[in-house]
Amino acid sequence: MTTAGASLLNSLDLPKPPGETRVVVAMSGGVDSSVVAALLREEGYDVVGVTLQLYDHGEATHRKGACCAGQDIQDARLVAARLGIPHYVLDYESRFRETVIDTFAQSYASGETPVPCVACNQFVKFVDLFETAKDLGADALATGHYIASREDGSGGRALYRAFDAARDQSYFLFATTRAQLDMLRFPLGEYAKSEVRELARRFGLDIAEKPDSQDICFVPSGHYTDLVERLSPGAAVPGDIVHVDGRVLGRHAGVIHYTIGQRRGLGLGAAVSGRAAEPLFVVRLDAAKAQVVVGPREALETRRIALRDVNWIGAGDLSALPAEGLPISARVRSTRPPTPALLRPLPGGGAEVVFETGEFGVSPGQACVFYERDDTRGRVLGGGFIAHAEAEPPAPEPALELDRSA
Repeated sequence: MTTAGASLLNSLDLPKPPGETRVVVAMSGGVDSSVVAALLREEGYDVVGVTLQLYDHGEATHRKGACCAGQDIQDARLVAARLGIPHYVLDYESRFRETVIDTFAQSYASGETPVPCVACNQFVKFVDLFETAKDLGADALATGHYIASREDGSGGRALYRAFDAARDQSYFLFATTRAQLDMLRFPLGEYAKSEVRELARRFGLDIAEKPDSQDICFVPSGHYTDLVERLSPGAAVPGDIVHVDGRVLGRHAGVIHYTIGQRRGLGLGAAVSGRAAEPLFVVRLDAAKAQVVVGPREALETRRIALRDVNWIGAGDLSALPAEGLPISARVRSTRPPTPALLRPLPGGGAEVVFETGEFGVSPGQACVFYERDDTRGRVLGGGFIAHAEAEPPAPEPALELDRSA
């Protein structure tokens, strides 16, 4: 166990002793949240386990990599029983379908690449679980996410990247609000995944070797396009595959079958019409025109992105950032490291991010998360959803020339 991890549970920044402190643990049935419950119970906290039943697709109840359904609920029950803690299962299938699954399908049909885990945390888990925790008289709500939180020095709490960089889940939690941070605790922020599994073995938990859940947990077949076509009839509209230079290269069966940056499965082979053979990538999806636009890799380069639905949890207010931009590190996909950029607020609560070097394969609908620059354990400053991307940053306004002859 890391030194930081060993001392973390003794300093959760809660005002009362463990025996007088009730903590609700969001138990998904996986190893991470189960270990959180076990650690807190061992430290003497008054622990209550809560599991949200979010969907049940029959065969998904036994599919490896699923979560929040069938077998996972049973696993959470068994862990709670072994630990001797109360456990409640709450049925939120309807809300999950409306706020996550239906929105996911609509977003894909419009040519975006959504991030359902962000929506699940933002609109389901950190809404309904908070209400439940308060109803149960809890002092804190703990989860098994790999992210750290601690006091920010100004009376509130802040998010920080996890100790285990390979497991860091800050990308999916940028929409957490300041009010939620006051009650949230993330005990695994200072642990490595290998340590968590070892702890599960020490506690004698049967789920110690259970596989991790996958991002799109509610797609039992693994084929998300089947779900999109079922929930958004007519979403798969055939159209042209068009080169960035205007040439029509072929046909497609619907933009929902493609993602920005995709190279394989285009069915085109090398470019033709007298040009040297070149690999082609999906550069843009235009659902309104039913077009899949392809081009060389350099056509994927993005230098500027505009964001909507921005959540700011850094110091001060987003609108108070310097006009020239705040130096940050920005992450446009969960699997990529943050890269240097400038963050500028826009009128109406939006923001733009200008990268110092080009980012490739940036897709509308994905999240862009802000971090303190040059710090691998840096503070999470917030983030937003990508509305659109541009190849070049905007040119600076020309300086006014003053007539000094007068």
